[in-house]
Amino acid sequence: MTNDTDIRAQDVTSHDVAKGAGTTLLARLGAIIEVVAQPAYVWLFGLASFGIYTALWAAITLLQNIANLGMTTALQRTVPQAKSEREAVAALRAATILGVTPCLVIAFFASIFASSLTHIFNAADKDVQQLGLFITLFAWALPLWAFIEVATSALRARRVFGAEIRLRLFWEQVVRLIAASGFWLAGFGTLSLFYAHLASLLIICGLCVRLIARHYDLSLLASGPDHRPIWRETWFAGISIMPANLVARALSDVPTLLLNALLPGAQGAVAGAQFALIRKVSSIVQTVRIAFAYVLSPLASAAVTGGKTAVEPIYAFATRVSLCVALPVSLVLIAGGGTILQAIGRGMENTYPALVLLLAARFAEAATGTAMPIQQVVSRYRSQLLSSIAGVTVALVTGLLLLPENGLVGMSIAVALGLTVTSAVPLAQLFRQDDLHPFARPFGKVTLRAGLVSILAFGLAAVVNALPIGIALPGLILLMLAALWASCRYALPIEDRQYLGSVGRRLRLV
Repeated sequence: MTNDTDIRAQDVTSHDVAKGAGTTLLARLGAIIEVVAQPAYVWLFGLASFGIYTALWAAITLLQNIANLGMTTALQRTVPQAKSEREAVAALRAATILGVTPCLVIAFFASIFASSLTHIFNAADKDVQQLGLFITLFAWALPLWAFIEVATSALRARRVFGAEIRLRLFWEQVVRLIAASGFWLAGFGTLSLFYAHLASLLIICGLCVRLIARHYDLSLLASGPDHRPIWRETWFAGISIMPANLVARALSDVPTLLLNALLPGAQGAVAGAQFALIRKVSSIVQTVRIAFAYVLSPLASAAVTGGKTAVEPIYAFATRVSLCVALPVSLVLIAGGGTILQAIGRGMENTYPALVLLLAARFAEAATGTAMPIQQVVSRYRSQLLSSIAGVTVALVTGLLLLPENGLVGMSIAVALGLTVTSAVPLAQLFRQDDLHPFARPFGKVTLRAGLVSILAFGLAAVVNALPIGIALPGLILLMLAALWASCRYALPIEDRQYLGSVGRRLRLV
């Protein structure tokens, strides 16, 4: 159980950031099962059937980010700053009620009126007749996912970074893949995907409750809040952050929905599936940025009470490490994109230009994206709206100009520009409004060295990409890992590598 002294701990260093990010990163490596699972679903069910599943899941996750009222990120602000265990539990209670209740209401009405919603989605001929049933079942994934999001956010707020990600990205995916394969063997067809998804969410919900009970005193749930107006504070923290959360989710999910809606029949389902698959490949670049985003919000929230300048060292450290990882990974994936798409399966051959665009955007996001979690806890609530508005506006205007004529490539251009603007604006705001930036020495030297390593890796990856797929795919994986190690070893200063602790020593970075 976390005691009050732990809650109020405010001495946060780059070592704390590195330790939390390292734990999170190792846990996120479980996401490799998702990279394997999605092509497996394409092989089992076909690109079009997988496309309607991804479109409906995109609708669920997008709705959840609206209906949860920003409660997932609100907890990153309220729990670390709570003055007692009673107050922290009160924040958890408020976030759970505010975040899950709207999702329950939406799921109830969506399941009742499912037949009226079928015209929104395009599907292959074999799936059209069951589309109403798909929606009726899948609507209940909305409150389940909302609860998982709030519960795992509550764990991050207590600096429990690895366990919740193992639940969401490893065990959830393992359960889903096993269940989907079992239902498919039993002859349930495309319904297998929806049954398996609901089963995995139910299991993860149960495991989340067990984890929360370890880190919160749930016996205090029935008591009233402390003297602080925790409901009001949680509400405002969530509402202020919700636009930024929604934009990030929208730039991932709306393209799948729009491609499905704009292109008729199976063509729309296939285009949506293609975008979902290349987005998943590009998200490999995001891994480290997300690891730091998970860690930085609660740690910066604790550190900021000592003054905003106490945040700058951990901000700079996170940015340097993120750059050193994202640059070689993104360039190797760009050079080896042809092999990767070939490995995913038929129907992906013409998506390489779109993949390159998303990879470039994910690199830009990784290089600047550590600003956003810092801003969410140190800046004024209204400051966070500008990046959301700017990113959506750029993506929307670009999409209107390019779609539907340019299809997947046009959508990827719009998303890439939106992602870049959304992540860059908080960087500028923190510098202008809070006089915080991550580019102090030795950032220039780190960038130059990481760039040289990455360019060499790009050239080698282009050569490997020309080999037969059986040799090229493992070769690219090994090359990416080698480039990643070399970038961290030779670009990061010794102080940064020392902050990585035992992980850095095991990997011979120190």
